[in-house]
Amino acid sequence: MEILGIDIGGSGIKGALVNAETGELLTERRRIPTPDPSTPDAVAEVVAAIVKHFDWKGLVGCTFPAVIRNGVVYTAANVDKSWIGTDAKALFEKYTGCSVTIINDADAAGIAEMVFGAGRDAQGVVMMVTLGTGIGTALFVDGHLAPNTELGHIEIDGVDAEIRTSDAARKREDLSWKKWGKRLNRYFQTIEFLLSPDLFIIGGGVSKKADKYFKYIDVRARMVVAQMGNHAGIIGGAMAAHALTTQEGEMDFDPNVLMAARMERADA
Repeated sequence: MEILGIDIGGSGIKGALVNAETGELLTERRRIPTPDPSTPDAVAEVVAAIVKHFDWKGLVGCTFPAVIRNGVVYTAANVDKSWIGTDAKALFEKYTGCSVTIINDADAAGIAEMVFGAGRDAQGVVMMVTLGTGIGTALFVDGHLAPNTELGHIEIDGVDAEIRTSDAARKREDLSWKKWGKRLNRYFQTIEFLLSPDLFIIGGGVSKKADKYFKYIDVRARMVVAQMGNHAGIIGGAMAAHALTTQEGEMDFDPNVLMAARMERADA
């Protein structure tokens, strides 16, 4: 099933048509910088521009860097604070004229990795961590997603973790790989103490340079680089929209419906 996946991030908004059943991108990715300020209407205009670029009239699956419940935004760490309380689903549908699904961005990336990428054969507790403008997390327990974990915002030494440990912080403070790696080590050891994961999957653009900082991270859990790259959010967003649509055309979202494909692959 073809669906337009759109990944909304703190620095860029990306979209592509996706085969939601195979995870394959069917078009080249279209990227537009995230507007500044990233107010609801400004972001909605960019989403509409991406929909128009693909001349799309069908389902749209959007990711968003926030806690999302029933299409409503509840946090705004890396977008304008005016998003809090906004019905993003209704807003994007107004601007695009399409049926739109909204899901947390890290959850979407995690779903794509669990079904098609680095976590497809993983068992037990799996934590997807995306390092970028902020720190996104997606938690899976025996293949089931616990949505909206937002564990990039846990306090470490009295400071929100992503303020000191995101890739944006590395660039902003011009940190060496070693110094940043030691901050990451503190973060991952804290997560391991709290959740005892079996596997960490590391995503975000900086995951391409994992050899520069993985050596400074000392955890018991296995740590691997995400396989879906910058496409993970787009693919996961499209998968969410696919799972949301019932035969009756109604929207009734359970994130764990998305994991059925993974279970079928495991049994095949």
